[in-house]
Amino acid sequence: MKVLVSVKRVVDYNVRIQVKGDGSGVNLDGVKMSMNPFDEIAMEEAVRLKEAGTAEEVIAVTIGGDKAEEQLRSALAFGADRAIHVKVNEEVSPLTAARILKAVFEKEQPGLFLMGKQAIDDDNNQTGQMTSALLGIPQATFAGELKIDGNKATVVREVDAGLETIEVDLPAVVTADLRLNEPRYLKLPDIMKAKRKPVETVSMADLGVEAAPGLTVTKTSPPPARAAGIKVKTVDELVAALKDKGLV
Repeated sequence: MKVLVSVKRVVDYNVRIQVKGDGSGVNLDGVKMSMNPFDEIAMEEAVRLKEAGTAEEVIAVTIGGDKAEEQLRSALAFGADRAIHVKVNEEVSPLTAARILKAVFEKEQPGLFLMGKQAIDDDNNQTGQMTSALLGIPQATFAGELKIDGNKATVVREVDAGLETIEVDLPAVVTADLRLNEPRYLKLPDIMKAKRKPVETVSMADLGVEAAPGLTVTKTSPPPARAAGIKVKTVDELVAALKDKGLV
């Protein structure tokens, strides 16, 4: 079985985000960028399937500018066999990304498409579902556990009420949640080997994809500063303060 995994270049989760002074967006000058953490989990799961003999080939795909190749090299260091870089220099909406990933899926014909459940930059949680709908194949989102048995996948999903177990026919889109696995630490030999693995570069035109109408961001602003807390000496003072604020 061939496994396709999408990865996205995002601001590293340890970085404190700074908004530009004019409110036009987030300041990315000199900011550390990394692979989206949920995509790391998806990539780790794909590599584990290959190590277990369930998958024969793992292919990483990303959408973005020249610098996005760094994240593809990280995916190759995880254990992906090859990578596809769809070069797009402008912002990509979830629907455009889904159209691109649909075209890549149809080109590669994998048995399983693994994605992160969402990207930590926009938090849209849309691309996996849209890709599944465009392809007309099953989807299993928020996967906390994945088992492959022949042409079926059993997925334990994390939902508001707890856990839900579903079975889907393959091929399918599965989006990874936090507890699916813990990604491995990349070792220097694997990083060096990744530099020699093939990366195919294509454009949206090569895939026959047109961009969907995008959204226009009118303003970006940081969250309001937290108000200072107060100290109370007794329970009565606490209750009075809560009543004063209309909280009880």
